[in-house]
Parts: sequence; C-alpha cells; structure tokens
Amino acid sequence: MKRSATEKSVYILTLGCAKNLVDSEFLMGKLTSAGFRVLYNQSSPKADVAIINTCGFIGDAKEESIDTILGFLQAKKQGKFRKVFVMGCLSQRYREELKLELPEVDGFFGVNEQKALLHHLVPDLKKELTGERWITTPGHYAYIKISEGCDRLCSFCAIPSIRGRQVSVPIEHLVMEAKSLIMRGVKEINLIAQDTTMYGTDLYGRRKLPALLKALASIDKLEWIRLHYAYPRGFPEGVLDVMREHPNICNYLDIPLQHINTGILRSMKRGTARETILALLEKMRTAVPGISLRTTFIVGYPGEGDKEFRELYDFVEAQRFDRMGAFTYSPEEGTPAWKLGDPVPDKVKQQRMAALMDLQMNISREINETRVGRSFKVLIDREEESYFVGRTEFDSPEVDNEVLVDKGSKSIKPGEFYNCLVTGAEEFDLHAEAVGIS
Repeated sequence: MKRSATEKSVYILTLGCAKNLVDSEFLMGKLTSAGFRVLYNQSSPKADVAIINTCGFIGDAKEESIDTILGFLQAKKQGKFRKVFVMGCLSQRYREELKLELPEVDGFFGVNEQKALLHHLVPDLKKELTGERWITTPGHYAYIKISEGCDRLCSFCAIPSIRGRQVSVPIEHLVMEAKSLIMRGVKEINLIAQDTTMYGTDLYGRRKLPALLKALASIDKLEWIRLHYAYPRGFPEGVLDVMREHPNICNYLDIPLQHINTGILRSMKRGTARETILALLEKMRTAVPGISLRTTFIVGYPGEGDKEFRELYDFVEAQRFDRMGAFTYSPEEGTPAWKLGDPVPDKVKQQRMAALMDLQMNISREINETRVGRSFKVLIDREEESYFVGRTEFDSPEVDNEVLVDKGSKSIKPGEFYNCLVTGAEEFDLHAEAVGIS
C-alpha cells in the first residue's frame, strides 16, 4: 500500500558551518508543515528519506561530505533508507561530476533549491511551504543568518561562486525572527553571514550592521547577541559604539584576518594591509575595553615562505588574541589563487599550523590564568558526568573555550545564567563554582 506524505520520515544530517545548520533548520520546519516526521542527530538513523546538507568549501570538508554520502548509500543498500538526497555547497559546486560518480543518489540540490527539493518529495505541493523553523542547537541559543552570499573576491575562496552575490535580510524581518526565537526560550543569538561587515549594502545602499545590532539589542529578554564573520576591510566602526552602549551585545568579535604579511594579503585580494589591520585592532580594543577578539589564519598560502610565516607568528605572539584558529591552505579550482598552484609542501603547512596553535595554546592558558579568582556571568550549555559546561560572553558555542562548573556548588540547570567564581585554569577551559543566579 502506498504511503502518504504524512506517514513518511526524513532524516537530515548537516555538515559544515552554522550557516548550513540554519538552512537545515528552515528545511525541517517546511518538511514538518508538509506532514513529514523529521529526525536528526541520531547515532544510527533509519527513515524513509535521508537528506545530507553538505559542505564544499575546502578539501577536508569536501572529503568529509563524500565519505558521508558513501556511508548513507551503503545504509540505503542495507534498507535503512529508501532514498538519499544531497543538498548544499557540494551539490552546488560539483553537481554534474557527482551525478556521474554517485548515480545511486536520488537527487542533487544546490544551496538555493529547497523549493525544488520539497516539490520532489511532495510532487502535488500546491503552495509555498513556510513552517516554523526548528531549533537543533540547545534551546537557549540559536543562529540567525543576516545575509546570504558574498560580494568579496578573496583569491582563495570559492564561496561567491557557490553562494552567489550578497542578499541581506531586512532588519524588520531579522527582528521578527529574533522575537520568535526568544518566545521559544532562546536567550543568546549568534549573528552569522558570509560577511557581516557588508550587511545591508545591497538593501539600503550602505552598511547597516550598527542599526541592526541596535534594533536587536532593544528586544526584551534577549540576553546575549554575538557577532561573527566580520570582514576587516570596511568594518563599520559604529558597531563598536553600539557594542559599548548595549550590555546585551557581547564584548566579542569574530574577525577573520587570514594573514598579516602585506604581500600575502595583496595576493589573497583581501583589500587590506598590515598597517590597516594593526590600526583597526588598536581601535577595537580602545573603543571596547576588554573586548574578546577571535580570528583565523591560513598557513601555507602560495608565496608564504619562512620569512612571511615568521611575521605571522610574531604578530600572533604580540597581539595575544583571546581566541584563534588556523587552517592549512587548500587550493580550490575556479578561484583566482588556483593558478598559483600549491608550492608549499603539506608537511611544512602542518608544521606551521601546529606551531601557530601551540603558541595560541600558551597564550590562551596565560589569559585564562588571569581570570582565576574573578567572577563571570556564565550560560550553562549542558551537563556532563563530572561538570556542568558553560560559556562566558567571551566564548562562542562549539568553537571557543568553556567553563567547567563544579556540580556540587549549586543547583544548576542548562540554559540558565549563573555567576561563577573561577577556581582554576587550563589551556582552553576554566574551572569554576556557581555562587549565584545571574
């Protein structure tokens, strides 16, 4: 007997960044409104349909996506799924090649083809589905994507060719989305985009990130607002004023610098130089005392010799970033840097990345040690066997440091804020005891 849509189940697996996660959460809401039973985050999933939302940004991410697809196709052979669909960046970028290499996949859909996927699953769909966005993060925090696409032309990056030109979401729509999330228990909103610095230029003719932050900061019961992916060139300095004036905007900024050598930055087409980066960082720290800066760097980019890497290493040592990540250069076909080849041996790349991360580990430990004996507002994310695990305003979910709160100190619940006294420090963790409800 043929089953109706309302009897079908769909399992969704999301790979890659938080921007992909938001896409999946909206898709889950639409599928639910179409009558599907939606599943996610299961260790041994089984459903009628599997949908893999892929990443295709760099080599490691592409490899993970391919391996995941192959694993789901094997599960399909074993009867765990009737159909397997692939969506997202990998499909957008390599659709034709994937069709040839993986004919067992039942359909490939790009980053802006949710409607086509829905019509494939529900052929008689008569109207545009909306549905309430799911929250797959812990219920007290969520991500809001303030724009899609990117107008930058960084030589190493394939995102503009995958995601297209920047399309900002109107401020009033973002405020409505934030209010809806707060009504469902969200207390922390993390703002994301390919480039938050340029938010609003396509809609309003100028950068409107300060206005957006101000509008969100005025929402009742929104306790933390966190800003990610701020491109250094053209950073709207009004953001710093708004951050300083509104206590619910975290003193935290994620600003990927990628390198510090001016020659490398020029080749990367970042539109900035060492001197302008130094001036911007000084301005940020002066305007918002105590601001926590997170950044990322690429090592092994073509043209990075020992001298250029040493300059980067010394820069990180001098700047003492609160949070930092490093990645090895991955040559991506179709990008301007592709023609430069991949002259830095992988072994050298790995050594440089390890050296940079070892340096940052020591910096992080030293910064953490200065916090022993001080109290901080901590949002508890989850409970583990020996601790409750939380974060200060200086830490973004999943990528930054954590606070391990002693279970015996107070009656503690995940999703709540507590004042916590720091009693010990490690490289990437603080140990603390709760001393009151915040």
